[in-house]
Amino acid sequence: MTEHDVRPLTESEFRASNDLFRKALNAPTVTDEGWRLLAERYEPGRVWGDHIGGQLAGTTMSFASSLALPGGAELPAAAVTAVGVRADLTRRGVLTELMRAQLDEVRRRGEAAVMLHASETAIYGRFGYGVATRSRTVALETARAAPRDRAPGGGRVRLVGVDEAAEILPGLYRGLGVVRAGMIARPPSWWLTHLRRRDSNGDHAVIAVHSDPNGIDDGFAVWVPSGNDYRFGDGRTTLRLLDLHAAGPAATAALWWFLLGVDLADEVVAIERPIDEPLEWWLTDSRQSRVRDVYDGLWVRPVDVPAMLRERDYGTAEPVVLEVRDGLLPDNAGCYLVGPDGAEPTERDPQLSVDVAELASLLFGEARPSTLAEANLIEAHDPKALDPADRLFATLERAWCGTHF
Repeated sequence: MTEHDVRPLTESEFRASNDLFRKALNAPTVTDEGWRLLAERYEPGRVWGDHIGGQLAGTTMSFASSLALPGGAELPAAAVTAVGVRADLTRRGVLTELMRAQLDEVRRRGEAAVMLHASETAIYGRFGYGVATRSRTVALETARAAPRDRAPGGGRVRLVGVDEAAEILPGLYRGLGVVRAGMIARPPSWWLTHLRRRDSNGDHAVIAVHSDPNGIDDGFAVWVPSGNDYRFGDGRTTLRLLDLHAAGPAATAALWWFLLGVDLADEVVAIERPIDEPLEWWLTDSRQSRVRDVYDGLWVRPVDVPAMLRERDYGTAEPVVLEVRDGLLPDNAGCYLVGPDGAEPTERDPQLSVDVAELASLLFGEARPSTLAEANLIEAHDPKALDPADRLFATLERAWCGTHF
């Protein structure tokens, strides 16, 4: 039987943790310069390691954030990242031990949820994580994508350097507020690595800020240009859009039009955009917004189920008794009366039963209860409860995170 030594890592062990994580992803370890940036993200008490035979076998870490629920309420949450297990020590329960320790730590801190972006989607469901948001990658040819006459836009877009962006963007992002459920808070350490990132060719990110007609900053975009020499390749330049947030459709569209107008750029490829962003409707030719992929975005693991159910807004329908099952955190397990006015524990018999992983998809409106019931992921003791449950958990807008970590 494998003996696990799971504990918070000391600061002197943080780089070894990052090295293990990157090797687990089959990626090169960072340089000394790269580590100086990344080290800011490693917080004492939040970096965990599992040791087997005195060797670091696996690691995980988190940083403090918050998570927006449908209706705009924000709850404290832990953003989990840098999860990895050594290739020669897999299948020994390392990840399970780390996930259990991390969940216990998060609960002690009073954070309502943990969240992550999954490198492999088959891993995290058994620890209670479920898909809360989805995103898409879109590609537009700059020579062919053009705005409709009545498309939104206006204002002014200016380029800013990294240092100026570091002064402007964190406050601008906070000032935009909760635009959608699924959005999270970005700590200073996240901004440091985000704005000073380099791509595989060593190119820095390019940053633009949008101002409204009154001169007030209300949006920004971050991208990395990727080009090649026409003498060796096809000479095409692609702008890889990593981050675009704005106060409304006018600022969002204006940033898109700026990107499509950059000289010598042939294509804009944007990752992790909202599923329902109306980009197609802004273009004269809707087919010029080509969806390359649709994928799971933020995975959420409810840690304080009563709080997350209580703080969410609901639609109009008759109340439903929902049972939540949670094998790892049994305090979450129980029945909740969910109605237009909120949710509270109840002793009534359940009409619907759901595991905590699928609860995440319900909470953020990513899946309807009836859809999950068709997949045998909700047990409908009273099938007539599915229709009101669909209406209670429905959202007017798709949840979206928009922050990779």
